[in-house]
Amino acid sequence: MGQVNHRCAVLGNPIAHSLSPVLHAAAYAALGLDNWRYTRQEVAQDGLVRFLEGLDSSWVGLSLTMPLKKAIQPYGAACDFWSRCLHVSNTAVLDWAKEGGCRSRPFIRLYNTDVDGISLAFDHAWTKASVRSSSVAHAADNVAFIPDCRDEGASAVLLGNGNTALSALAALTRLVVPGKGPVKEVFVCARDTGSDGEFRMLLERLDVPVTLVSVPLSGAERYLHRADVAVSALPPHVADGLAGRLACMKPFPTSMFPTLLDVAYASRPSALVHAWTRLGGIGIGGEEMLLYQAIRQVGLMTEGYLPATNASDSFGSLVSDEDAGRGGMLERHMREALQTRMRVTNE
Repeated sequence: MGQVNHRCAVLGNPIAHSLSPVLHAAAYAALGLDNWRYTRQEVAQDGLVRFLEGLDSSWVGLSLTMPLKKAIQPYGAACDFWSRCLHVSNTAVLDWAKEGGCRSRPFIRLYNTDVDGISLAFDHAWTKASVRSSSVAHAADNVAFIPDCRDEGASAVLLGNGNTALSALAALTRLVVPGKGPVKEVFVCARDTGSDGEFRMLLERLDVPVTLVSVPLSGAERYLHRADVAVSALPPHVADGLAGRLACMKPFPTSMFPTLLDVAYASRPSALVHAWTRLGGIGIGGEEMLLYQAIRQVGLMTEGYLPATNASDSFGSLVSDEDAGRGGMLERHMREALQTRMRVTNE
């Protein structure tokens, strides 16, 4: 290992399961950032201040998992729309040159890349499903797997009501579900149905025509079974019992292509994704969200450090699927590294 001049890390408690180092290391290799390192750091909420105070100027960026996405707020400035709107951030960029040139304590810029990560995970799954169907159908007819949007409005289910669920709700308000259109109603399934005030305030701030209904987590399979789109923001294995009940229900109608994202990726596929796909739906593992939120994190953390040939790359190009261009290459490198690690882990 050569000299390390720039350090980044993912913080959380627990953190040993995190695949973020795999993604960021692959990005550094693709971008030629040989003197960058990205590690895991186990940091509990009561240890966050101590960790921040122990950093030196080699530290450039931090990824934040639970319970630190809100705990970081008093120590930084929200610098993108979703961080300001949600007061939840999963990315911190450390600026040691700001604040009068003081190099003993960085200015911390906060960002939320989870919302984009969720939205892009859905977009990728729908595009992949459409392309796969076209390849096995009559190519001349250009048959698509998912019908064109009729803009009649989609129904969504959100499992959980924590900080990641708040980002998931924001993402759901932006989705245009193939064959249905924008999300018009969201059923929030949680143990405590009376703690949805933050969710309702978010919808008011966004001024979107979305109806929010809070229902108990017990019995959520009934709402899932008739949903067009769903996100589980529950911790790993918490939804396993729900998955068992869902698996006993009838398959989805062949005219429907409901899609579920389970943000947890400790087991792949999760019991919930497995049950969902067996019923005929499109299941997305949490590693897809992780990939897309990490791509933007890499862009934020390396801004100003990339060689001149890369400096003009936009976020749009970073997630491009086109064969040409630095962005498409970056996504492919990160995805390949992630898939390799997952295969090794599952063997």
